[in-house]
Amino acid sequence: MAVLNKIQAAFFVDIRIRVLIVFVFNLQRVSTDTTHISRLPVMEHFYTIQGEGYHQGKAAYFVRLGGCDVGCTWCDVKESWLTEKHPLWTIDEIVEEVKKSGARMCVITGGEPLMYNLDELTRALHSNHIKTNVETSGAYPLSGEWDWICVSPKRFKHPLEECLHECDELKAVIFHRNDIRWAEENAAKVSEGCKLFLQPEWSKEKEMLPVIIDYVKQNQQWEISLQVHKYMDIP
Repeated sequence: MAVLNKIQAAFFVDIRIRVLIVFVFNLQRVSTDTTHISRLPVMEHFYTIQGEGYHQGKAAYFVRLGGCDVGCTWCDVKESWLTEKHPLWTIDEIVEEVKKSGARMCVITGGEPLMYNLDELTRALHSNHIKTNVETSGAYPLSGEWDWICVSPKRFKHPLEECLHECDELKAVIFHRNDIRWAEENAAKVSEGCKLFLQPEWSKEKEMLPVIIDYVKQNQQWEISLQVHKYMDIP
């Protein structure tokens, strides 16, 4: 078992290295100036209902950016990792799609969206009276003008303290019991008033949800987040 774990660990480290190499190689596709990005790799975009965390149940337009080097083993959108696989959209094109939907809130997710400077995109959304939310691992510096920042910390690439300090919501995905300890380590670094959520990883929900329920009953600063969009069979 120990040998298998080492092989698995080496495999995912190799994946992260390859993803990072591809990201650096393709960064010029996005912009030669990382402080002024006018095109972004868009994996998918859709109008739906937010299924997780504090804004669960609210209508939201999702823009999923391509590119991620965090390398979560249980990631359910691994196809988002490689930047080069996704077409580049201008800021105007992205905003126009959001506007056409009539959505009043836009969630920028990934991948890891903060691999890119998002100042221009969020300014454009705000200028059209659209609220901006971001879902991030917190592994990259904050950019953009945000109405809500959700940090989901990952062991594979730790969040920056600046992201933890600024976040409005900390959403820890629980795959093993020990992940609750990891959640508490990060919760100790957030600001007062930050909403705290424990969310069972989808494939482990039946196993981890009873553990989370018991923990929240004893630690009432935490709330439970479920991926209710998967129950509703919507994106």
